[in-house]
Amino acid sequence: LFNREIIGYAVAVGKNKTASLVTKAFSSIKRPLNEINILHTDRGNEFKNKAIDQLLSTFSINRSLSKKGCPYDNAVAEAAFKVVKTEFAFNKIFSSFEELEYQLFDYVNWYNNHRIHGSLDYLTPVKYRMLMSGKKVS
Repeated sequence: LFNREIIGYAVAVGKNKTASLVTKAFSSIKRPLNEINILHTDRGNEFKNKAIDQLLSTFSINRSLSKKGCPYDNAVAEAAFKVVKTEFAFNKIFSSFEELEYQLFDYVNWYNNHRIHGSLDYLTPVKYRMLMSGKKVS
């Protein structure tokens, strides 16, 4: 929520979301997991299991849940998903799962490092994070 940066992601074929997909997304995060304070999720079954509970407990990550039937609690994430779907996935056909993963990796890099956001004073997510942490921004 802080800077709209995508820090972890995973992709699967079909609509079946599982705890292993959530775990894969966590494993893609490049920074120490103990630096994450809160995981805000909807009430999907992929988040309600012992594996996810153990992961959150191990790294002292607090869970924040949307109220049942209230997508507004997760508005920033929902807006981000809409942007990804519109800018990246809409009307695209990938020749293989590997191509999808490669192009998604490229898109996330572009989104974090080159796409400006009005809500971040027209900075990219990475530049905004650096500015707020006192690091030199180029």
